[in-house]
Amino acid sequence: MATKPGILTDWPWTPLGSFKYIIVVPWIAESIYSFIVKDEKERDFNAITIFPFMLWRALHNQLWISLSRYRTAKGNNRIVDKGIEFDQVDRERNWDDQILFSGILFYLANKYLPGTSHLPLWRTDGFILTMLIHAGPVEFLYYWLHRALHHHYLYTRYHSHHHSSIVTEPITSVIHPFAEHIAYFALFAIPMLISLFTGVASVFCYAAYITYVDLMNNMGHCNFELIPNWLFSVFPHLKYLMYTPSFHSLHHTQFRTNYSLFMPFYDYIYGTMDKSIDTLYERSLKRKEESPDVVHLTHLTTPESIYHLRLGFASLASKPYSSTWYFWLLWPVTLWSMMLTWIYGRTFVVERNRFDKTRLQTWAIPKYKIQYRFNWQKESINNLIEQAILEAEEKGARVLSLGLMNQGEELNGYGDLYVHKHPQLKVKLVDGSSLAVAVLRNSIPKGTTEVLFRGNLTKVAHAIAFALCQKGIQVAVIREDEYQKLYKSLGTKAEGKLVMSKSYSYKTWLVGDELTEAEQRQATKGTLFIPFSQFPPKKLRKDCYYHTTPAMQTPMALENVDSCENWLPRKVMSVWRIAGLVHALEGWEEHECGYTISNIEKVWEASLKYGFQPLRAPTQLKS
Repeated sequence: MATKPGILTDWPWTPLGSFKYIIVVPWIAESIYSFIVKDEKERDFNAITIFPFMLWRALHNQLWISLSRYRTAKGNNRIVDKGIEFDQVDRERNWDDQILFSGILFYLANKYLPGTSHLPLWRTDGFILTMLIHAGPVEFLYYWLHRALHHHYLYTRYHSHHHSSIVTEPITSVIHPFAEHIAYFALFAIPMLISLFTGVASVFCYAAYITYVDLMNNMGHCNFELIPNWLFSVFPHLKYLMYTPSFHSLHHTQFRTNYSLFMPFYDYIYGTMDKSIDTLYERSLKRKEESPDVVHLTHLTTPESIYHLRLGFASLASKPYSSTWYFWLLWPVTLWSMMLTWIYGRTFVVERNRFDKTRLQTWAIPKYKIQYRFNWQKESINNLIEQAILEAEEKGARVLSLGLMNQGEELNGYGDLYVHKHPQLKVKLVDGSSLAVAVLRNSIPKGTTEVLFRGNLTKVAHAIAFALCQKGIQVAVIREDEYQKLYKSLGTKAEGKLVMSKSYSYKTWLVGDELTEAEQRQATKGTLFIPFSQFPPKKLRKDCYYHTTPAMQTPMALENVDSCENWLPRKVMSVWRIAGLVHALEGWEEHECGYTISNIEKVWEASLKYGFQPLRAPTQLKS
């Protein structure tokens, strides 16, 4: 929002929220109906192409978003180092408003403006005229409009909203108040109207021009340099006709320079070219891929989880993961993404964070949760994990933490497989079990004397059961096989606190994978479910409380936090990810994987020291 919002700041459909898309439904329906019922000679191809073109623009923008986030996470050619935060994501979540706006205007023009219907598909002379008009009047008028928007009066009421984003993403390019978009569309309409009135307009000429505008806008805000140096060496005068991402990035960091739209010509003429442009451009081009200190290795969970990754839909990634009905409408894209991950078949960088001087990257293995359950997939998954570990070592990473099912007992013995296979491994492998136990132990409400234990018995499950027994809390188990496994593991160390039970009337349940729906329904009203597993249980009971999977609140010092980790809330990080970071910050030299577990108190105190805070249980929040 601008500092002092002026009139026409909000879009007319802002009150509709997510239902804003219904405003184009009547136009789409009318164009389809008209195309079907009219004779072949009377059909208007122009109207029927507007909606597909709107979809193309949305896809084009999304591809730029994904590419930019991937490249800036890797670090090569990155221009501005500073990260973005949730407030910027929220501010830019309605980037498709301008697509709706232009789409409605195209529908209106097609219906009421003479000569806009039944245009030819292509005219070369119309395209040349459009680009000449853009290079002349449009670029000139935009330059002076832009300078006017930086006047205090207009800047505080309108343009400051756009400049709230110092570090830009492709979609930053279209984040303006409604009034600004009216002015911009009027500018970009000049070439299209002139080509229309001179009789040389065409459908694909309009599409190509708007695509060009989108392309240049996205490129200028992508925050990584991609224009090769040789291009300006071969064509030295091109620097006056085409800007670079570095050029416009300086406008967002310096504010009073580089006002031009896509052609820096007028900045050279009027003396507003930033003098550091060449230095920044060269430095960005030479910048190498960033070497992480800590790598967190995760994987995809469901086919739809690709949308919730930071590389996917920014607005979805900024919220905890949940399955949404409209994902079914995206099944062609989902199928395409599954094929792409299968063909690509390599670990990829998802996210980067920084804690003081320590660089943290999150890598994802292109495998889904269900694939980890198949024996025939285990070799392939282990090979991918091993390759990621060796790549992290090659890049100089000090610690690699194993997230989700990458540390499965049956898969690799909680990571012990790789340590034995590579005994000289310098990068330390961390499964985060000690911190998980510490967080679980501190999640138990004060005054609790007994808990019910149910779920697949993992390394963490055995350790937390032992810790609770040592603390004097009775651990009740309802399944004979689970009781026998725990008793065999704990024996006399349980100090008589491990018991078999046929009752479900416990107020606190520690649960893992394999908790059934029938068992959940047996719980009494007000029961608190605390998961010790990597994945949360399905929330069936509205009269009960569900804690998150083991996680902690992140400190303010952790930078570039603009997405949620799977189903966790904002600015909350899983203990498996935190453990790797803490391991590196403390400089510990041992692995924490296999069947060994680090000192729980030491890991817990270290996490608190660096500002990570425990989450309050839902019952505490309600009270």
